[in-house]
Parts: sequence; structure tokens; C-alpha cells
Amino acid sequence: MKDVIKKEHSFNHSIDTVWNAITKQEEISTWFIQADFKAEPGYKYTFTASEEQNCTQITGEVKQATPYTLIYTWIVGDTKVETTVKWELEKTASGTKLSLEHSGISNYEGETAVKMFNHFNGGWDNCVSELSAYLKQPIHAR
Repeated sequence: MKDVIKKEHSFNHSIDTVWNAITKQEEISTWFIQADFKAEPGYKYTFTASEEQNCTQITGEVKQATPYTLIYTWIVGDTKVETTVKWELEKTASGTKLSLEHSGISNYEGETAVKMFNHFNGGWDNCVSELSAYLKQPIHAR
């Protein structure tokens, strides 16, 4: 079974605009999920989904938050299974390239790992789509 989900997307926005969207609590809460989040190593964050998002609470700890690389653990709901999410941004001629990686999914047991991989894979597609839509709003268009 695959253990790592990888997504890449290019944005026509500055690297700082995209960085703020993935690291600032207010911005994450607007386009992704209600967040108690700080991009500071050691910060124990909580993402709280609404019922219509059909997801549970997600918790974890920020492991790295250096300019344009953000890594944190990801623990779904009442499980004790820890996976890792990594966001990397790279400046390009036309804006910013985002590389997203979610690893450690094989930490779930048996068929649960396959189910979670499929769930996360679709969820990250939706996440990148929502981020793209958020960045296209007039306040971010530059």
C-alpha cells in the first residue's frame, strides 16, 4: 500500500501570499477548517471541522516552520495514529509552486490504512482546490 500522498500546484501569487494562507490561523480558518494554529515549532494545534465538512477534530504539533517549509503531525479524531503533513513552497517565475506531502498513513492498521489513504487523498485534492479559490479572491489578486 502507498504510504505517501503528494500534491503539487502552481499559484500566480507571491510566495508570501501563499505562505500566509497556509500558516496564519485566520486565513486557514477561512479557506480550510476552523483552526487554533500557530506556525511555531512545538505549537499544539487543533483543527475543528463543521458537521457539513463530514470530518472530526484534527490535532497535532508543529515540527518545523521555517520560511516556506511547514511540517506538522496529524492525528484524526479519537485515534492515536500520528501521520505527518509537509508543505513546501518554491518561488517561480510566475508565482509559487506548492508541494504538499502527507506521509505515515501505513501507521493505521490493515484496511483502515487503505481507507484513510483514500480519504486523505481526496481531502487534499479538495484542500488544494479550496486554497486556489481562496487565493483568487480580489483581496489576494496581485
